[in-house]
Amino acid sequence: QVQLVESGGGLVQAGGSLRLSCAASGRTVSGYAMGWFRQAPGKDREFVAGISRSLGRTGYADSVKGRFTISRDNTKNTVYLQMNSLKPEDTAVYYCAADQSGGRYDPTVKGEDYDYWGQGTQVTVSS
Repeated sequence: QVQLVESGGGLVQAGGSLRLSCAASGRTVSGYAMGWFRQAPGKDREFVAGISRSLGRTGYADSVKGRFTISRDNTKNTVYLQMNSLKPEDTAVYYCAADQSGGRYDPTVKGEDYDYWGQGTQVTVSS
């Protein structure tokens, strides 16, 4: 059983930066693929970024590519999402997810592919 806890969200002006953290507990997630999703009010949850298990391959949604970076520190059992050049359209609740199969990372990944989810952290970008 894996528990995921997101942190680092907040209110930031357009053009600013935030770093989200996803701390895993209960079991090491070094062998898991990890992903970030987001959901704005009244909208579906969408893929943001993913990172695979063995070689750390990464993938991003077109809307964030070049601005966001996903990374992981297996020693800390933690995954990060560095968000730069934030836009009001980035406003959403951001969720961390873990996939035990270990190979998911790109925008074709669906939420149903993930085994564990955190409770989310709010990111609000003002103009």
